[in-house]
Amino acid sequence: MLDPLSHQLKPTKNHVLSLIKSFNSWAFGIKTASSPHKALQLYCKMHRQDVHFDSFSILHTLRACSSFRNLPIIRHLHAHITKLGFSDHIYVGTSLLNAYVVTSLADACALFDEMPERNIVTWNTMITGYSNSGDLSKAYAIFEEMPARDVSTWSAMISAYCNRGKENEGLTLFREMLTNEGLKPDPMTVVSVLCGCAQMGSPGLLAGKSVHTYTVKNGWELDVKIGTVLVNMYAKCGYLKIASRVFEMMQDRNVITWTALICGSAQHGYGKEALSIFEMMQNASINPNEMTFTGILTACAHTGLVDDGRKYFKMIKEYGLEPTIHHYGCMVDLFGRAGLLEEAHDVIRKMKFEPNINIWGSFLSACKEHKQFVMAERVIEQVLKVIRPETDGGVYSLIADLFVLNERWDDAERVRRLMLNQNVKKVRGSSFI
Repeated sequence: MLDPLSHQLKPTKNHVLSLIKSFNSWAFGIKTASSPHKALQLYCKMHRQDVHFDSFSILHTLRACSSFRNLPIIRHLHAHITKLGFSDHIYVGTSLLNAYVVTSLADACALFDEMPERNIVTWNTMITGYSNSGDLSKAYAIFEEMPARDVSTWSAMISAYCNRGKENEGLTLFREMLTNEGLKPDPMTVVSVLCGCAQMGSPGLLAGKSVHTYTVKNGWELDVKIGTVLVNMYAKCGYLKIASRVFEMMQDRNVITWTALICGSAQHGYGKEALSIFEMMQNASINPNEMTFTGILTACAHTGLVDDGRKYFKMIKEYGLEPTIHHYGCMVDLFGRAGLLEEAHDVIRKMKFEPNINIWGSFLSACKEHKQFVMAERVIEQVLKVIRPETDGGVYSLIADLFVLNERWDDAERVRRLMLNQNVKKVRGSSFI
């Protein structure tokens, strides 16, 4: 990049044009920087060389530095922006607010309260900030306080509910948006609603079908985003034929689309079909991700394909990926279901992660199923040190049952007393029927 200060020009019309060009070149350099660090370096270089700042160079710097999630840097930029006289600039203020939202919600709230002017993006940013922090009541209070709301506002609030396990509230808001406000949802809103329907399982299927019908009636293109969430929703709800039909209708598919169909098939007991889909995915030259292998290993576990499971587990590293705790958990489940308790125990001992309660529960369930009490005794005391009374009541009961089946009555009574003393709670079974 040419140094914008390398030419000494007289204060003429050409000089003004040159200054504008100078601003644009610096702003463009920051915008197209190869990394956030490079963008910040250019910004600092402007300061050192006493180049006049414009709003675009500041905006692009703030957007780049948001990815740092570094509060001191954002505060330093805030101070510099105030010194430059851009603190009242609505777009600069909104961009600064977004940078604070991902680093310090308290600072974001302070800035929001001080802003002399706010636009819809400003309000939406605060909704997203409260949502990401888990404070949905504050997010909804901001939503209610807004003087005007557009589709993106409704989408932000619907996404907040659906992403935080409040799918019913999200669907209620979606219906209100359509009926009371008369607004037409955009693809982002529809994707959020369909994701919420998928999380609800069968109860969300009717709403998901209605949204699908809405997209068809309005002539929406079945693009990758909408097609993928539809495949995911139908697959999670067990409607694999419809999921496959949507999948086949899609012109473009990505790894998430393939993975949704694989995981849905594995989840509902169609293990061999999941493996066949994976082969088709490989033939289509689509590289799998970590979630793809979770689905594949789950399929192997549910179908009892031990050798295939070993093969696919090795394949994870062949694709340049690192096994996650979910992959190790699938292998423990695979070996446990097959009665290979020694191999399951080896997986737990050798994995680089601390085993979580799901892995311990899977291993102990396999010990109970195959009456391998000696194997269970190796780990019970270790498990009792990590289980939590408020959430892991089922594991306490499982350990007590293992002692009973092994006729170790005193130990079984000890665990029962422990459950009473620690006020252990078992999660109740539930049905939507």
